[in-house]
Amino acid sequence: MLASPHLNQRLMEHLNTGIVLLDADLSIIFMNPAAEALLEVSGQRGRGVEFTMLARESDEATQAFRDALINGHSYTKREATIELHNQQQATLDYSVSPLSHPETRLPCLLVELQGRDRLMRISREEQLIAKQETTRNLVRGLAHEIKNPLGGIRGAAQLLERELPTADLAEYTNIIIEEADRLRDLVDRMLGPRTLPQTEQINIHEVLERVCQLVDVESEHQIEVVRDYDPSIPEMEADRGQMVQALLNICRNAMQAMMENPNPERPPSLTMKTRSMRQFTIGHHRHRLVVRVDITDNGPGIPEEIQESLFYPMVTGRPEGTGLGLSISQSIINQCDGIIEFESEPGRTTFSIYLPLEPL
Repeated sequence: MLASPHLNQRLMEHLNTGIVLLDADLSIIFMNPAAEALLEVSGQRGRGVEFTMLARESDEATQAFRDALINGHSYTKREATIELHNQQQATLDYSVSPLSHPETRLPCLLVELQGRDRLMRISREEQLIAKQETTRNLVRGLAHEIKNPLGGIRGAAQLLERELPTADLAEYTNIIIEEADRLRDLVDRMLGPRTLPQTEQINIHEVLERVCQLVDVESEHQIEVVRDYDPSIPEMEADRGQMVQALLNICRNAMQAMMENPNPERPPSLTMKTRSMRQFTIGHHRHRLVVRVDITDNGPGIPEEIQESLFYPMVTGRPEGTGLGLSISQSIINQCDGIIEFESEPGRTTFSIYLPLEPL
């Protein structure tokens, strides 16, 4: 017994897979809600519009649609980059199947869409978290191997200083002691925060305002700070001081890049944007509610050759940089079960910080 067309439509409306039905002119006859979400258009607005006007890949892909309609052959394409009607890009898997319309019996195409952006982002985050954990373990082991002999060197220099025949020779032992202390401090900074977080209920916007004040002072009021806050975001539990430090490190890097590479046609600008996100996955965990903080600057961008290793200790694009700020920021955010991602091109760099608003 065949299901009625109305029952088939109701079933398709509850699928997680995007379903689009096209006529012989590749105009949209039907879209289910999943397809509307993937293509970022309502079914009412999309009905009757040529599919390539809403989601364009290439002339070859459009011709493949027409060939499938003529030849009656199905095909599938993986991880296709689609340009949507709003100039945004999406990565999709799609399958194209020719069939006859259940009511008119005219030839049409059934297009099944599966979004890949979210899965690719989750995979990328898992790799980033694994790399960060490997790096932290490496740094901890290295710190242990460095600090032990440093303590011995410093102690030996202090004992030697007592046995020196003249006081003017103490200058050399002082250099040994000072350099040993400097290396110890460097190793401690590589390890990040050494104390347990002192968590309390904080408002993320109060933290951002504190960061904005510090940036304004450090830049001597030369950087315009634009705020785009979502006031509905609830308080979260975190260490206020560490959170200020994590966000300030990111802003300070942006500030220094813009100040060192001034563009006379584009005054330096820093944008702080907050949004809440529901049912969002970070690594292996799905969170009911997450706050996303975007910090965007209009500086020169991050050199492509260091982007893959940007969060590693001692990696920096600045001759005077230590390469520790972003590594420390990522460690602090990871302690809160969050993660930092970034996108960069000349003239625009955005660091996105994702923080769960509820503990696991």
